[in-house]
Amino acid sequence: MPLNPKAFGLAAGVMWGLALLVTTLISVSTGYATMFLNIIASIYLGYSISPLGSIIGLIYGFADASIGFYIFARIYNWLETKE
Repeated sequence: MPLNPKAFGLAAGVMWGLALLVTTLISVSTGYATMFLNIIASIYLGYSISPLGSIIGLIYGFADASIGFYIFARIYNWLETKE
């Protein structure tokens, strides 16, 4: 059963972007997951554990996961057609 690459990428982008947004906002308030978010900050240029950083993380996370999972779905569909 083939995957719809656009829908798959969009869904993954929304989920990862929102996950970064929520995790960052929780971390600003409580200090939760600071080690994890510092690793993310080393990958995404301009991201930090701050309210503005949560918006930047949302944008980076959406773009990163959308592109990555779009490519994943295209490769999956290509491999599925090979027999």
